[in-house]
Order: sequence, then C-alpha cells, then structure tokens
Amino acid sequence: MFYLNIKKYNCYIVFLLLACFILQVKAAPLEVPVSYDDPWERVNRNIFSFNDKLDIYALKPIAKGYNAIIPKPIQGLVSNFFSNLGEIRNIINGALQLKLSAALVSLSRFAINSTVGMLGLIDVASPLGFEQKYANFGLTLAQWGVPSGAYIVIPFFGPGNIRSGIGFVPDLYTSPLTWIEPESDAWMALGVKTISIRSGLLDAEDLIMGDRYSFIRDAYLQRQEYLILGRTPIDDF
Repeated sequence: MFYLNIKKYNCYIVFLLLACFILQVKAAPLEVPVSYDDPWERVNRNIFSFNDKLDIYALKPIAKGYNAIIPKPIQGLVSNFFSNLGEIRNIINGALQLKLSAALVSLSRFAINSTVGMLGLIDVASPLGFEQKYANFGLTLAQWGVPSGAYIVIPFFGPGNIRSGIGFVPDLYTSPLTWIEPESDAWMALGVKTISIRSGLLDAEDLIMGDRYSFIRDAYLQRQEYLILGRTPIDDF
C-alpha cells in the first residue's frame, strides 16, 4: 500500500525535497557519476531470481496476452497516455537540475499532447520537434553531486542503486497515479501501465546474452551513466 499511502507523508517528502535543494548549493559535479560496484551481489542475485520468477510466471504471460489481444494502435495510445503523465516528473526534475530549456520542452510536450493530442493518447509534440527529455529525482540527485552508492536490486522493481532508491520516493509523489481515488482505480491504472511497459520489452529479451543478472546490471548502469552525462558510456567489461 506504500505506493498509494505516500500522500499521507507529504509534509515529510516536501521537507526532503527542500533539504536536497538546499544541499545543491554546495554540491560539486561528480567525477564518477555511476558506481559499478556490486558488494551485495549474492543478496542481489537472490532478489533478482525472485523478480525473474515473478516475471516468468505472472507478468510476462499477461504481457503476451496483452500483445495478442490488444491491437498495436491501441497499445500505442495506452503507452502514449502514461508517457504523457511522466512529463510532470520530467518538468519538475528538469527545473530542479536547472536545465530550464529541457524543463520548458517537457512543459511544451505536456501542454501540446494533453490538448491537441487528446489527453496524451497521441504524441503530437515529437513530430513538431519537442523530443522527450527524460528526468527523474535520482538523476537530479546525481546532478547535485550525490554519489550513486552501491548497485542494488529492489524487490518487485528491479535494478537500481542507493541514489535511485532514494529518488524513487519523490518520483512517486509527483506521479498523478498516486493521487487517484478510490485506491482500487489507482491500482488498476498502475497495473495497466506495468503491463504496457512489460509488453514493450518482450522483443528486447532476444538481446540478452550470457549471464542475465550481469547483462541487466551492466545495461542499467550504462544507461544511468548515459542519462547523467548525456553521452554514450564507455564499455569496460
């Protein structure tokens, strides 16, 4: 129930955001934006195995059924809708990172797609040149100079690090899904979003080579490095 009950702790979350923003003044750019250390690999592998089994026996079959039953154009509309809601997160974190041009692009995308794009069902903004500027609070902390900490695997959610785990809470706070009432509708919306995302990853499974744990860990950390630095990370494995 944490996902929905977060609204009960809004004062604490606002305090956390303010404290982090104050710390930004003294923050220095990170020389190493992402740590590739995995000191808890044994525990992480156990959690990864749990998540993998949950995916194999529950989420993946549902995603396959979703792909088989729902026409591709409808799937695209669903994906666009949830992506548009994510622009709120992009706007806030773009501003917190002082990337005002990126925040303005995200704001423009949200305004265009929410109106002309019929509540975000159609991505009208991208063809107009407003490309998505992904941002979350974990990346904001990185821009503020907060070290990534060790790699971790989070039950039910997957790969992350200490910094992204901390950033997960404010990101929930900025998600419109958190505020849907009644709770049953919120869980339903979250379920549809999860299935939509998982169905989009079905084809990507063919790209996984060798040890699944190591491949997914390294792919996640490289993507984090790319998002923080804005360039392709160097392969070191």
